[in-house]
Amino acid sequence: MTPLDYEYLRKLLKERSGLDLSSDKQYLVESRLLPLARRSNLAGIPELVLRMKGGAEMLTSEVVEAMTTNETFFFRDKIPFDHLKEAVLPALAQARAARRSLRIWCAASSTGQEPYSIAMLLKEMTALFSGWRIEIIATDLSQAVLEKSKAGLFSQFEVQRGLPIQLLVKYFTQQGELWQLNADIRGMVQHRQLNLLQDISHLGTFDVIFCRNVLIYFDQQTKAGIFSKISRMLEPDGVLALGAAESVVGITNLFRPYPDRRGLYQPSTAPVARAGAALHVLKAVASAAR
Repeated sequence: MTPLDYEYLRKLLKERSGLDLSSDKQYLVESRLLPLARRSNLAGIPELVLRMKGGAEMLTSEVVEAMTTNETFFFRDKIPFDHLKEAVLPALAQARAARRSLRIWCAASSTGQEPYSIAMLLKEMTALFSGWRIEIIATDLSQAVLEKSKAGLFSQFEVQRGLPIQLLVKYFTQQGELWQLNADIRGMVQHRQLNLLQDISHLGTFDVIFCRNVLIYFDQQTKAGIFSKISRMLEPDGVLALGAAESVVGITNLFRPYPDRRGLYQPSTAPVARAGAALHVLKAVASAAR
C-alpha cells in the first residue's frame, strides 16, 4: 500500500465513519483490508483503492465495515450493568411511574451482546417493570453485525464471555454448536442501521443511552458534535453510559458525572440524583416480593 493510498483511506474512513486513524496505523488497515481484497478477487489494496475511486460504492461500504471494530461481549466491564440495576433503573422506575414506559438506546451495538444484556437484566427485574412498555433500540453502522444480532445466535466462546451460567440456562436454547437467545428476549430489542455522524434525531428521546467504546476512535471535534446530538436526545433526568476509557471531561459541558457511579453521566441541567432513592425502591420491591 502506497502512502497516497493510505491517505485516501484515512480521509474516507474519517468522513464515512468518524474513525480517526493516526499516521502509524497502516499495518491495521492492511490486516483488515487485505482479506477483503482477496475475497473480491483483487490483487491487493492499491487495486481496492482504485475501484473505490472509480465509484464502487458497495465495495466502499465493505471497506468501512471491515475497518469498524466490533469487539463486544455480554455484560462487558460489568460495572455499568451493576449501576443500571442498582441505581439507574430503580430511580427511573420511580420517576416514570405515571407513564410506565422506558426507552433505552444502545449506540454501536455490534453483534447484540450489549442490548441483549440489558434486556435480560430488565427481564430479571420484572417486579419493578411489570406491565411497562419498554423499548430497547440497537443501532450500528454495520448491517452485517445487525443481522447477526437479530438472529440471536452465539457460539460457545461468545456465551462464555461475561454471561452468567444461570442466564445462559434460563434465556438460551442450544442449537447444535450454537446457542440461540429465546424469542422473548430477542423481541425486546429493535435493530436499526445508523451512522452517528449523520442526523440521528429521528430516533426520538431516551431515558438511558449506552454509547460505550465507540467515541475513543473519534477526534475531539467529532466527539463534541456527537455529545451535542446525544444531549438533545436524552431526557432531562436521563443517563448516558460511556466506556471505561471514555469521558466528557475537556470535550463538552453538556453532561456532568452521575453521583458515585463511574462512567455514568447526566445532562448538566438535570436535578442532582439522590443516592438513597434507588435504594428505597429496591427495598420496597424486595419487601413486596416476600
